[in-house]
Amino acid sequence: MAPKKGAKLPVAAKKKAEKVVNPLYEKRPKQFGIGGALPPKKDLHRFVKWPQVVRIQRKKMILKQRLKVPPPIHQFSKTLDKNLATSLFKVLLKYRPEDKAQKKERLLKRAQAEAEGKTPELKKPIVVKYGLNHVTYLIEQNKAQLVVIAHDVDPIELVVWLPALCRKMEIPYCIVKGKARLGTIVHQKTASVLCLTSVKNEDKMEFSKILEAIKANFNDKFDETRKKWGGGVMGSKSQTKTKAKDKVLAKEAAQRMT
Repeated sequence: MAPKKGAKLPVAAKKKAEKVVNPLYEKRPKQFGIGGALPPKKDLHRFVKWPQVVRIQRKKMILKQRLKVPPPIHQFSKTLDKNLATSLFKVLLKYRPEDKAQKKERLLKRAQAEAEGKTPELKKPIVVKYGLNHVTYLIEQNKAQLVVIAHDVDPIELVVWLPALCRKMEIPYCIVKGKARLGTIVHQKTASVLCLTSVKNEDKMEFSKILEAIKANFNDKFDETRKKWGGGVMGSKSQTKTKAKDKVLAKEAAQRMT
């Protein structure tokens, strides 16, 4: 008897391929219930109770973003770029002042020379000057050739007026990252301000190039920076809310127009 039209032909049942189980390796799934296996390690970075110093630093950083920062304080967030800063610090390291051991050695040599009846050399070395009062005096006397200010001085009021003074006296100044980095040059923990009064003849070419770049970045842009406010940046949640509100308002305005 011929099969009816449109009727499906019987399909042979497919045989399922049996999975070969290795008897040597028995499958033992972990049970993470009470008294069972230990749970896998998670990243608990978010739940760490950070030290108070770190928490204050982070809150301060967020506050600076949220609140409107006046131009005299906001200028300290614009620091010298990395390449220029490295070349500047290379020059500064050549003019490090003597540490305690070097001073002791120098005084011993001087004492020996005096004991032998010789006249010791009393030539004043060219070194980096530090200390806020001393640097301010050098700026006022127009002896400073370059002033380097740290961006993270606390309280900021100690150095907030220095850029304006340098601008008035027409002395090149720059703001660099890290008072601790400045401190390493003068054998101190931190240093808020450093100053160079002169350089050796072999470094004059390199130093003049650095001065030109610093003048272009800071002294020449003083009028621009003293008008520029900082901060006023809201968080991601607030930004999404305001964007959503703006969308609704724009939609309503478009409907009114039509």
